[in-house]
Amino acid sequence: MLAIEPLIQLIDLGKEYISQGATIVALNDINLEIFSGDIFGIIGMSGAGKSTLVRCINFLEKPTTGTVVLDGNDLSLLSEKEIRKLRQNIGMIFQQFNLLMQRNVEDNICFPLEIAGVKADERKKRSQELLEIVGLSDKAKSYPSQLSGGQKQRVAIARALSTNPKILLCDEATSALDPTTTSSILSLLKEINKKLGITIVIITHEMSVVERICDKVAIIDNGELAEQGSVENVFSNPKTDAARKLVYHNNNAVMEMKGKRCIRIVFDGKSSFEPVIANMILECRTQVNILFADTKDIKGKAFGQMVLQLPEDSIQADKIINYLKNNKMIVEELIDYVN
Repeated sequence: MLAIEPLIQLIDLGKEYISQGATIVALNDINLEIFSGDIFGIIGMSGAGKSTLVRCINFLEKPTTGTVVLDGNDLSLLSEKEIRKLRQNIGMIFQQFNLLMQRNVEDNICFPLEIAGVKADERKKRSQELLEIVGLSDKAKSYPSQLSGGQKQRVAIARALSTNPKILLCDEATSALDPTTTSSILSLLKEINKKLGITIVIITHEMSVVERICDKVAIIDNGELAEQGSVENVFSNPKTDAARKLVYHNNNAVMEMKGKRCIRIVFDGKSSFEPVIANMILECRTQVNILFADTKDIKGKAFGQMVLQLPEDSIQADKIINYLKNNKMIVEELIDYVN
């Protein structure tokens, strides 16, 4: 059986800038593989280097060192003309939408096709198809100033899809949106991935975005790849400080806990109707202190995490941990935060 080649491959990727005579390392030794059909999250705190990374993927920023291979093409070996042609296979959406304010919705979507030399009637037909996909068939003649933030982002997504790309790069695409609108945009992206088979790379600083939509994730910290893997594995068992900060949402109540035994339990899709904590308290005949909870019900299943402070009595604490593990819960002792 032939091995499946990655659609996007970053090999020993590095990017440096010179500022006022000093060298600034934005990315260092990044190695990533993203396969066709993936929804891949790249997450990190502000200034971690993730936006630079996404711009290196399509060579809007040329790496200082290393290699970017897209669909079998080493971008460093291509001419500018060849790179421009290859970029037609890459759509991109941004935090601030980047729509042309003097053009209506239909003309915004047609703009990349216009540049590519597609005939006017074909451009119009394609824009109508895309407006239906993003749920804005009635907004073709509206202008960006007449649209809400979520509608603007839907137009931006339609425009990014106009050239039938294989890859969609999303740079903080939901950061300017409210939670309800963010949820609808993420649902749309997931639907596009499923129906059209487009590989999606999502750049974000929000773990909730990754949890909601991504299959795999890479964590960037100070320009370096801190951790990568399936979302489930990274979320349930973060191995690096950078991953823990993102997974724990920088929860100070946990980090400042002194001399107490704390555990983190992960809900990974079991039924939301199972009263796990209530049953545990009844079974173990003891109380716990919930320090932090971030759980959600998705189609009747529980996803998220909870941090519990256990009783001082070590026997009772062990009993709670054993009960949870015996009920197939993911349990992690937060030894890093205990004195």
